[in-house]
Amino acid sequence: MSVHKTSALLLFAAACIPSVVALAASTYQHALANYANVFVDPNYVIGKNYSNTTFDAQQTILRWANDSAQGGPWSVTTKQYLAPSGDKHDYTSFAVYSWADCSHVGNTTQLTPEQIWKTCPYVTIDGKLNPEADAIPNADDFDSLANAVLYNGLAWGITGSSTYATLVATYIKAWFLDADTFMNPNLNYAQMQRGPGQNGTHTGVLDLKAMAKIASGILVLRDGKAQEWTSDIDKGFVGWINNYIGWLHTSPLALKEKSSTNNHGSYYFTQLAALQVMVGDIAGAKGTINEYLGGTLILGLGINGFTVLMTASQPLESSRTRPFHYRAYNLAAMITTARIADYISLSPSVWTKTTSAGSTITSALSFSMSHLGDATSDTEKQELYPLVASVAAGVGDANNTYSKFLSHNDGSRYITDPTFFWSQPLSDLGYVAASNQTRSVTTSAAHGVSTGTSGGKKGGGNGSTKEGTNGSEHSASVRVGMSSVVGVVVTAALLL
Repeated sequence: MSVHKTSALLLFAAACIPSVVALAASTYQHALANYANVFVDPNYVIGKNYSNTTFDAQQTILRWANDSAQGGPWSVTTKQYLAPSGDKHDYTSFAVYSWADCSHVGNTTQLTPEQIWKTCPYVTIDGKLNPEADAIPNADDFDSLANAVLYNGLAWGITGSSTYATLVATYIKAWFLDADTFMNPNLNYAQMQRGPGQNGTHTGVLDLKAMAKIASGILVLRDGKAQEWTSDIDKGFVGWINNYIGWLHTSPLALKEKSSTNNHGSYYFTQLAALQVMVGDIAGAKGTINEYLGGTLILGLGINGFTVLMTASQPLESSRTRPFHYRAYNLAAMITTARIADYISLSPSVWTKTTSAGSTITSALSFSMSHLGDATSDTEKQELYPLVASVAAGVGDANNTYSKFLSHNDGSRYITDPTFFWSQPLSDLGYVAASNQTRSVTTSAAHGVSTGTSGGKKGGGNGSTKEGTNGSEHSASVRVGMSSVVGVVVTAALLL
């Protein structure tokens, strides 16, 4: 069965299950979002010990798995312009904030675009996107790949459908392994500045920041023992990653990015740690995260690591052209690192790590929450909400401070967001209870099918669990989880 039939099958199931009709309206209006960064604990996903309150978020994940698959598979070789190397396998992108300055080239006639690209030096104008960057799709295609691997991996974990696992395997092979379409394991030509002597820049390492998303999807398949994720694919991908890790450790471009004290530095360490987890180098991942944190002796002294945070206002991000966006963007990297640290049982917790200025991830989040008015649009505000949910799950939300913030600013939409699925425990503040009357009529239809749990327990990276706070009590008669809907959908598929 093709993944592209998923939506149709859900609609078919909806004809049989009234609750799906009632709940689908908000879910199906929730468009695929490209989160800055995400890491999902695979133990939680394959453990299937989900709270019933995550029903809507699971539905959104299935829909996003379908949506994210559109356009795939992707390949680094799909581009009009090659890198200066002439090798189609070299990842290539143009610096997005780089603009031509032809004021001193001495031309007497108007330059053609080709002449501009080759003769004019380029300068950086922070925050001003140059549409020329769209000429090479490698960066956008990698983001599409990462989202597809994440959501189809999660969808396999939720449903067990081989369709999702097959897609993930296909996408990884096309981008990293197949002889005609693989990517060379380096970023030598990422975020190039056009003009004389074109080469990649250190900021290009940021282009592959979404490796944490890919790690999430792959670990679900690997640890869940998906048959479609074969040992040959796994071995080939691990080999590619190890070669790329070597480049991150030795390339002057990569090392310059590593030394960045703003979000670029954050994403370097997050990306490297995610890659090390994928190859099973847990000791290496712990070392990478500890290096990022900087240690107590050098914390906050301008030597990479947590200098990107320093104070809760994140001054290096607050000085940018879009401070609210960049604060959230950097927070996403730090939060993803904290989630990876939880998965590999790193102690002490990254969530409570304090800079020399007395700041933590939670204080930085609180600053952004209190400065929501700094956002230039509703879209920018939406960048913060998944981070609030993640921190709530990471440090706890006994007084529902975070869930109330989400409810006040985003209404019930936050419980339909995929982040709500993997950010447990987090209260739904009774939104699910409000729909229980509708859900209860489906109980007889779902009889005999495994249902969602009410305890809201979350499997941790070390096998531990935490009790969730659902915000309300629900009777067993209305605890119908996503597995119930999947059961009906599978039955429907067999009848089609």
